[in-house]
Amino acid sequence: MVKEGETIVSSDELAHRAGVNAAQVRKDLSYLGSFGRRGVGYNVRHLAERITIAMGLTRERTFIIVGAGKLGSALLGYAGFLDKGFRPAAAFDADEAKVGREIGGVKILPVKDIGEFVASSGTDIAILTVPAGQAQAVADTLVRAGIKAILNFAPMIVKVPPHIRIRQVELSSEMEVLAHYLNSQGD
Repeated sequence: MVKEGETIVSSDELAHRAGVNAAQVRKDLSYLGSFGRRGVGYNVRHLAERITIAMGLTRERTFIIVGAGKLGSALLGYAGFLDKGFRPAAAFDADEAKVGREIGGVKILPVKDIGEFVASSGTDIAILTVPAGQAQAVADTLVRAGIKAILNFAPMIVKVPPHIRIRQVELSSEMEVLAHYLNSQGD
């Protein structure tokens, strides 16, 4: 395992941590260029820099959250975003009782203001945490507003044009996967 302060890591160590084989690690890292040394490994600092660049994480990125209910509010308070260079710029909700409040220093705005906010802020990522019945309409609004990537936590698959990047997070499906793993291990 890579320990804090280590300067070199082998593909075997990386493979062990990722749960894959070392050949796959070497193949995947070769897409970032040739910088590992056979029999020695990878310089940790250089490897981290190359991965950061390849993932487009060299600058802070802002995002919006649509749906300031329990999940949206929890995500607004998640410090891990800031640690990775993501900052919530605003939250939106259809419930007038929530509009104007702040959660984690982020103001909740009315859903009708999404287009104006996206245009003026340049934000291009949205997290969707609305009920299933509203998800497609809100996704359509986000696309029209200029959002280019959506992380969808709504409990339904939303459809977007091919040029929009979307990640569907369906929590109950993820629990089913875990149950399957446990079942296949005899637990």
